[in-house]
Amino acid sequence: MPLIKKERLTQETSIFISLDLYGDYLEKSKIATGIGFLDHMLELFSFHSGIIFELKAEGDLEVDYHHTVEDVGITLGLALKEALGERKGLSRYGEATIPMEEALSQAVIDLAKRPYLHFEVTFPSEKIGNFDTELVEEFFKALVNNALFTLHLRCFYGKNSHHIAESLFKAFAYAFKKAISPQEEEILSTKGIL
Repeated sequence: MPLIKKERLTQETSIFISLDLYGDYLEKSKIATGIGFLDHMLELFSFHSGIIFELKAEGDLEVDYHHTVEDVGITLGLALKEALGERKGLSRYGEATIPMEEALSQAVIDLAKRPYLHFEVTFPSEKIGNFDTELVEEFFKALVNNALFTLHLRCFYGKNSHHIAESLFKAFAYAFKKAISPQEEEILSTKGIL
């Protein structure tokens, strides 16, 4: 699998990503978005999914984090879309339910090229540090709309917003890892195409 490189330049952000879907070329992810909490969540996703990437983002953080978070989601999504290609020989579906102390979250994925996000999550606080919790949904929305897959995320329960977010990203990582795992059928669809 070749190394995928994507860049997104706007008047609000500058994003560059180099991505290895199966961790063959890069040893460890290097992530620098200027947003500590987002870096932390992306590092969790990388570590638990086995997807290694180098990501550098610069954005108008003096306005707020929205543009940077959304554009990181878009750029990562575009890189994943290219890395997945025709999605041949992949398991297609993935599911994981992951706890983080008192929080329990589930992610369910279908890699068919139907972008859809179901986000059933309630955060008990509006912020995690200086990060707006509503941006978690914005990130995943941008990701699925550009990577072209279906993702259902829900948190069954949780009291700590950080723990809820962490359980979501870890569940997503494990579900995605299952969905991209190899399988014998070339295309896992009666249509013969995803």
